[in-house]
Amino acid sequence: MGPGAFGNSGAAPIGATRLIERDVEAPEVFEVTEEGLWDGRASLGGVWVAHPTATGPERVIIRNEENGRFVIGALFRRDRDAPGASLMVSSDAAAALGIGAADPTRLQVTALRREETADRPGPTTAAVAVATISGPVAPAQPVAPVAAVTTGSAALARPFVQIGIFSVQENANSTMQVLRNGGLVPTLYDQESNGRRFWRVVVGPAQSIADRDAMIGSVRRLGFQDAYVVAR
Repeated sequence: MGPGAFGNSGAAPIGATRLIERDVEAPEVFEVTEEGLWDGRASLGGVWVAHPTATGPERVIIRNEENGRFVIGALFRRDRDAPGASLMVSSDAAAALGIGAADPTRLQVTALRREETADRPGPTTAAVAVATISGPVAPAQPVAPVAAVTTGSAALARPFVQIGIFSVQENANSTMQVLRNGGLVPTLYDQESNGRRFWRVVVGPAQSIADRDAMIGSVRRLGFQDAYVVAR
């Protein structure tokens, strides 16, 4: 119930090799599924979750299995003897996941690991290609070359903010609804790579740097801390 990988890539010169970073789930490092709790108090430190079996800080994806929401945050260790549920979440994580105060909620927490792969686009590869799943990406529908958004004499080469890439369409749709509820206008790209279908969610385009910065701020306040700018 959630993204199998989250990718990040920038445009590269035609024929050049570019390195693409992506997050992949690493359940062998850490994964638990059990009731989590927010104690109702404001927390410092942003989006995080704590569990007594954690061996050290980790980057994790936290999923609310009851409503399909998820967020990426930090995992910390908590005292085994502390009262309450084993999984404790911060106020920011609770807001992103739709968890009420003192309301036990079934959560899945899975460690993430950053992978870096090399991609060499061919002469016909569009600048908007995103290789978050190994291999060149072929959009399910034709995508026209991206035109930079122009404001006066300036142009934004990357006017969109990418929220995430999902292997399950239902999770992409749930994310779209969270964004709409937050006053943003998302777009869903249905794409395929090496026979594997995936869905990419972006918001935009921004009309200026200030507009884009405000958009990123809004996205991150909704819990999507790893959002980043893309051409399309």
